[in-house]
Amino acid sequence: MTDTQAIGIDVGGTKTASARVRSDGTVLAYDARPTPANDMEATLATMVAGARAVLSSDVTSVGVAAAGLVERTTGVLRFAPNLAWRDAPLVSHLHEALGLPVVADNDNTAAAWGEFLFGAGRGYRDMLLVGVGTGIGGGIVADGRLLRGAHGFAAEIGHILMDPAGPMCGCGNRGCWEQMASGQAVTRAGRAAVEEGARSLLTDRAEGDPDLVNGAMVTAAAIEGDPVAVAILAEVGRWLGVGIGGLVNVLDPEIVVVAGGVAAAGDLVLEPARAAFRVTVEAADHRPAVPLVPAKLGDHTGVVGAAALVLEAPG
Repeated sequence: MTDTQAIGIDVGGTKTASARVRSDGTVLAYDARPTPANDMEATLATMVAGARAVLSSDVTSVGVAAAGLVERTTGVLRFAPNLAWRDAPLVSHLHEALGLPVVADNDNTAAAWGEFLFGAGRGYRDMLLVGVGTGIGGGIVADGRLLRGAHGFAAEIGHILMDPAGPMCGCGNRGCWEQMASGQAVTRAGRAAVEEGARSLLTDRAEGDPDLVNGAMVTAAAIEGDPVAVAILAEVGRWLGVGIGGLVNVLDPEIVVVAGGVAAAGDLVLEPARAAFRVTVEAADHRPAVPLVPAKLGDHTGVVGAAALVLEAPG
């Protein structure tokens, strides 16, 4: 890589983050603002504003990571289950607004490339990234190259069907993996506990109003040792591990990197996930160990991954 700088934009269901990133993965400037998820035009404007907030004359290009089906050849976001986006012209809109070359990809595909180059995946050739935030997404590096599929839609792992009678998903199906093991699942279970009058920090902090509960509140209560919150994260972790076990059976990676907001709960989620993974994966005692580790780039995983798309071509 040359010593260039790029802007990485990570647009998700709740937050749009932008950063100016050096070719070694160092974040030089950072901006974050809420995503107006129900308004596509407003979200595009938010992306432009965030990019301009970190822009400098040293920037040569822009990488965009978006939560949804980003068409590889056009840079159009065709569908997003957790955003009001259909056929959003990410590349053409940002290129026109900023006057720079733009590349767009799925948010977790980009995050996988960033972790592979600069984070927990360094030193490996085959890696699976599982991004656990508002929903679940994935990124696959196979023999040192991103696996994108025919159209750029590969690794939509959050929409593997786990329970046909489960909760309705934003994709239109019921019981998708992301409904069982994402931030949505954490929030839903926390609200149910408060609605049922559970003796918990959640009930106290929400003042008995289930609608005030969110995933961050559940995680904070679990970190403080609240048994109801700990049990919620353990159940989400169990579902997470079950899904990862199936994916490891298919992909045979050397390492699984878990990124996203839910991963911030650390071992409260990852230890139950590891236990369920060991039970679910085929022939656990007869295959090399596959570590499940948290993303190393932390809150910057998304923006560094987006910038990495243009800092080093992923093939």
